Amino acid sequence: MTLRSVCVYCASSLGADPRFAEAARTVGTTLARRGIRLVYGGGRVGLMGMVADAALAAGGEVVGVIPAFLQAREVHHTGVTELLVVESMHARKAAMADRADAFIALPGGFGTFEEFFEVITWTQLDLQRKPVGLLNVAGFYDGLLAFIDHARAARLVREEHRAIVSSADRIDELLAALEGWAPNPTPKWRGELS
Repeated sequence: MTLRSVCVYCASSLGADPRFAEAARTVGTTLARRGIRLVYGGGRVGLMGMVADAALAAGGEVVGVIPAFLQAREVHHTGVTELLVVESMHARKAAMADRADAFIALPGGFGTFEEFFEVITWTQLDLQRKPVGLLNVAGFYDGLLAFIDHARAARLVREEHRAIVSSADRIDELLAALEGWAPNPTPKWRGELS
């Protein structure tokens, strides 16, 4: 799969570990140098702002999508290639997904987690056929990956649905995994309804 556009989910704060900011800059720069458009939440603050600034500084195209209520609080990035102002968080997520070939979650909080799990669910339900990845910076997502595997062992997540989620601690490795991903359109309820 050729990636032309990647949606990046991440924190609107910097977090406690300076490796998070370093990773955000590396992701933005890497996407731009590969000619991959960055789609993100449109903010100028935290890791969101850093990934956008790095992509722009490296000559990349950056599309920000922000709800009007956040734009009104003056947290939007004014230097992006394109800024889409939408009415709600739901519209934001849909617009970001429409413009992306794949999704990457950097370290973040509840918003990042929610966005990440929603796109996994959309792929699981065959509403889209797009890969999803975690950039596991400094082991940030070790616990989450272990929990996902726990759900798989408990037979609440199917093996083929676990395969939707790629992870790596380096952006080059993660992009390679996303590019090599192929959808497995296994019905969510295969054999359970009849």
